Amino acid sequence: MLPTTPDRSVHLVVTIGRWALVALFGVAGSAHFFASEFFTAIMPPYVPWHLQIVWLSGTFEIAGALGLTQPKFRRAAGIGLILMAVAVFPANLHMALHASDYSAFPAWLLYLRLPLQLVILFWIWRCAVRQP
Repeated sequence: MLPTTPDRSVHLVVTIGRWALVALFGVAGSAHFFASEFFTAIMPPYVPWHLQIVWLSGTFEIAGALGLTQPKFRRAAGIGLILMAVAVFPANLHMALHASDYSAFPAWLLYLRLPLQLVILFWIWRCAVRQP
């Protein structure tokens, strides 16, 4: 019979994973403000208001990171970060399919980022949405 409470080692891994997400999204979200020109340069041409969307997505990433630190908001923050990751996937796909337009990045890296986004989605789900 399986135990009804998570094993301590699983809880520790989830907690470390959650704090890693806090750091990842906190730093990435902050970078949207400190390096806005970098993020606007990689936006697909079909997306309007590049700077405003960069700032908005940075705000959402920071809010999600902060939400992960509070048990009361953790699930909602995780769902929000998953929605955010899904929302930016078309832009990541655009970059991979038009790699020659983004010569600062090797094409293989742009393609590698696509399946890695699935890993990040699972990571968010496991460490924030599915509470241990």
